[in-house]
Amino acid sequence: MFDLTLSFDNGPEPDVTPGVLDLLARRGISTTFFVIGEKIADPARRTLAERAQAEGHWIGNHTYTHSLPLGRQPDAAMAESEITRTQAVLGDLARPERLFRPFGGGGQLNDGLFRPSVVKHLEQERYTCVLWNAIPRDWNDPENWVERALDQCRTQAWTLMVLHDLPTGAMRHLPRFLDAAAEAGARFRQDFPPDCVPIRRGEVILPMTDYVSNLD
Repeated sequence: MFDLTLSFDNGPEPDVTPGVLDLLARRGISTTFFVIGEKIADPARRTLAERAQAEGHWIGNHTYTHSLPLGRQPDAAMAESEITRTQAVLGDLARPERLFRPFGGGGQLNDGLFRPSVVKHLEQERYTCVLWNAIPRDWNDPENWVERALDQCRTQAWTLMVLHDLPTGAMRHLPRFLDAAAEAGARFRQDFPPDCVPIRRGEVILPMTDYVSNLD
């Protein structure tokens, strides 16, 4: 038995996200979609995020361009604008508790996630920062990620998994993963493990040293 929170990064995508939403609706599973700001600026993709929200999923900020981890951005103002531009385009898609997930550059939890100025911005604007503890690399290995994901779930009591609703073919295997997880005793939930949330409503509640560069 284990708890499992699913999240989907880097969408929405017209050829993938509808199928993911259909499957989640059939299974009665609520998740969070951490979306890219420049994608939400496209009306067709925004409609998908609106559907996800209407069906009970949470919508979070995952930067505007997803081009370079914020801790590696050479310009502090650009790093902050990656967040603020996305939040502006999200508008009423955003939750009252502003959810933000940084770009990890391949899912890495290291000092590339933030600059000190970005942490200060998240505090001032009262964001909740959501990290992760499971990355099955579905974008990199779209045919063989399921067993890796299941192994990651079995190693901890509560998994916050990052998947990607991208046109890689990986989401064709999402039904198999959900079946196997349920058979293994997964309890699907929408909230986040406390150890994956270092900032909650602008308050730093877990050590951030390992996640912050010294660029500022």
